[in-house]
Amino acid sequence: MKKQLIISTILIAIAASACAQTDTAQVLVHYKFTHVRDTTNRDHPYTENMALYVGKRSSAYRSYDNVLEQAEAKKQMEIALASSPDGHVNIRRNRRGSPSEYYEFPNEKKLARKEPLIMDTYLIDDVLPAMDWKISSDTATFGGLHCQKATTHFKGRDYTAWFCPDMPLHVGPWKFNGLPGVIVQAYDAKEDVQFMFDGVEKVVFTPKTNDQLSEPKTDGPGPRMIIVGGGSSGDPNIIQLPKDGIKTTDKEFVKLQAALRKDPDAFVQSMMAARNANRPAGSDPIHINIKVGPQPVINNPIELSEK
Repeated sequence: MKKQLIISTILIAIAASACAQTDTAQVLVHYKFTHVRDTTNRDHPYTENMALYVGKRSSAYRSYDNVLEQAEAKKQMEIALASSPDGHVNIRRNRRGSPSEYYEFPNEKKLARKEPLIMDTYLIDDVLPAMDWKISSDTATFGGLHCQKATTHFKGRDYTAWFCPDMPLHVGPWKFNGLPGVIVQAYDAKEDVQFMFDGVEKVVFTPKTNDQLSEPKTDGPGPRMIIVGGGSSGDPNIIQLPKDGIKTTDKEFVKLQAALRKDPDAFVQSMMAARNANRPAGSDPIHINIKVGPQPVINNPIELSEK
């Protein structure tokens, strides 16, 4: 009964959000993302906790592991500053999860990808990919959400998806879109790429600080923790693209990544030279040393070439 009440509240929140003035996430859908990157090592696929922030007219899909790590880093910073006599602190961060974020704007048929790289943030604009869905009469329930089955072929893979018609925004994880409801689960025929439902929760705000709190998810193992920070505005529930993002193309961004991997020092020095040239006269120059770790073996990318 309690679970059903939470689900009803979530659906009401989505419907009411259509009248809201700002696009703020009303609901979070959690996924266990699995990707068999290396077909010679299928027993050890890449896994990550992801979340889809669903607003009234847009969505943001990002690493939930990353959001939690940012919240923890902020907490450590506040504690360290409070106990530091001179205001100098050292915080060591072990970034978890992918930094990539996908934003969908169905009304404008727009897809945007946010990609941090060293000290800059890049934005890659694209159109929402057209997906030829075949909707089935099959139904299932995920965490109290009544869902319907659909299938499609996309980027070289045959996908099965489950969407919730009671959540009417036409969005989903990653680049999935176009169904009459939020996609809560999707996987390809070989199960090499899986976005498996891991819970849904309503977003609430504290009246004093407006920091975002998350109620425990309604299905799946373990509770959710309070989330503070993350997202382009510092609040992961505000769905908006960063105003200082550098517009680029996917092709150019791939070149930047390749240049960073080839010679990290030269790449960073070039970036810092441009930044130092724009600093006020007399300012101390910025110096950054960076190490790029080994790249994972990926012989089975999510997007395959069509034969």
